[in-house]
Amino acid sequence: MSRKNYVFTSESVSEGHPDKVCDRVSDAVLDAFLTEEANARVACETFATTNCVVVGGEVGLSDKAALTSMLERVETIVRDCVKDIGYEQDEFHWNTLKVTNLLHPQSAHIAQGVDKDGAGDQGIMFGYACKETPELMPAPIQYSHAILRRLAEVRKSGAEPTLRPDAKSQLSLRYEDGMPVEATSIVLSTQHSDIAQSSDDIRAIVEPYIRDVLPSGWITDKTVWHVNPTGSFVIGGPDGDAGLTGRKIIVDTYGGAAPHGGGAFSGKDPTKVDRSAAYAARYLAKNIVAAGLADRCTVQVSYAIGVAEPQSIYVDTHGTGTVPDSVIELAIPKVLDLTPRGIRTHLGLNRPIYARTSAYGHFGRAPEADGGFSWERDDLVAALKAAV
Repeated sequence: MSRKNYVFTSESVSEGHPDKVCDRVSDAVLDAFLTEEANARVACETFATTNCVVVGGEVGLSDKAALTSMLERVETIVRDCVKDIGYEQDEFHWNTLKVTNLLHPQSAHIAQGVDKDGAGDQGIMFGYACKETPELMPAPIQYSHAILRRLAEVRKSGAEPTLRPDAKSQLSLRYEDGMPVEATSIVLSTQHSDIAQSSDDIRAIVEPYIRDVLPSGWITDKTVWHVNPTGSFVIGGPDGDAGLTGRKIIVDTYGGAAPHGGGAFSGKDPTKVDRSAAYAARYLAKNIVAAGLADRCTVQVSYAIGVAEPQSIYVDTHGTGTVPDSVIELAIPKVLDLTPRGIRTHLGLNRPIYARTSAYGHFGRAPEADGGFSWERDDLVAALKAAV
């Protein structure tokens, strides 16, 4: 039997974190290619350090002239991303940084399997959902994201002019009977301007926003606060620490509350099951919980390169299911085609909807009118109930 009383911790990082700068660039490149052609192939990796961004990987368009034109746009895409995030510091400025573009055409050996509607690679992908939050996400990661998203809003609006883009949050929640009831610890580190500001000064700025974000009653007199615990945090972003695409895969998913297959998302077009099948697994797990078939649910799918059908489907409702897990496993293929093409078609993934996913989590977000976060819909509920 799973534990009901415990403390669990998750962390998030802001859009200005060095790794998230890289995720943003990679996904912005992906969006640009998908805007040009819905079936564009992109596997874009980004590296960032002091006043330098390097973009590399594989891309493909059916029109070679269009491909040449798109490659010429990459430098502008990089600068626009860095500018929107808010970096204008001496050693990492959107207008002065050096951009190196090493993107090249997709490998024909990879393309031959994908072109036949097979998976772009082998691998395992997980999805998870639970009743801890209205979004059916684990509470520690959902609220860690919410804290940083709120601080980004007030930074960009000018309400808090001394805050800067790089930040990290960490939230430890105490659970009673399997549900979060109290924040035992709040850790927040945020970059700030070169005006002298102590940890107490930064706490005075951020605490009201954190209190607004967290549910009433979670912050108590016993909650331990660590705000900029090392002191001054002026040098941040890729100038303070190098960044790479795909290094925050636990931040991107469930904050460690569920398994992860190991594949990163950002910069990958939806023929890559690392991304699309992980979205489908979340979609299934969320709908299983929303349908009342379980309070918690983990879904695993697996693929072989060049093969369309998944190699396995696994469901674990952690003892909370209202029907046997094996029954749900048999129902899944009846409600969703889990081939790569089936997932892309059902969720409408061949659209430029990815840059917005690059910070503050790929899951637990509201579905958007243009198809963004389509995997967060709960429109399989009726079909799942009927299938079981």
